[in-house]
Amino acid sequence: GDILFHKGDPCNGFHLLVYGQIKLAFTSQQGNEKVVEILTQGQSFGEAIMFMEKPYIVFAQALTDSLLLHISKTVIFDELERDPTLCRKMIAGMAMRLHQLMTDVESYSLHSGKQRIVGYLIREVPTTEHGKNLTVTLPTNKGIIASRLNLTQEHFSRILHELTELG
Repeated sequence: GDILFHKGDPCNGFHLLVYGQIKLAFTSQQGNEKVVEILTQGQSFGEAIMFMEKPYIVFAQALTDSLLLHISKTVIFDELERDPTLCRKMIAGMAMRLHQLMTDVESYSLHSGKQRIVGYLIREVPTTEHGKNLTVTLPTNKGIIASRLNLTQEHFSRILHELTELG
């Protein structure tokens, strides 16, 4: 539940999640939360804002016990000048995140709630398990996943119940 940073805080580096789970989210003026991303072990975040030299546009909150590595802007800028391969890797990582955001916009715009949930569940199931009767354990609570999929928690629960009944 700890807050790593708030919207508007200065960004002086980026983070690498060693273990745990972090959510990135917005909060509306009415207090409604929209989860933008659920990060897990090995993922990094904050690079784009660091390069833009702007304050954070989301808040980050730990969903589970987590260990993060903070890499300061000055250290990474010095290393980027020295190592062009690192530049390409960081650009590739940010390009992948941009591609995922575009995929999310497409999904919110063109897919039903059920299609979004099925796609999410397929990504959560190990590939060796497809086609078998199995149980999926959600990695965090339903409200957070529903927000990530741009659904209400009630709609998310109804669809999960319907999918369970369908086997």
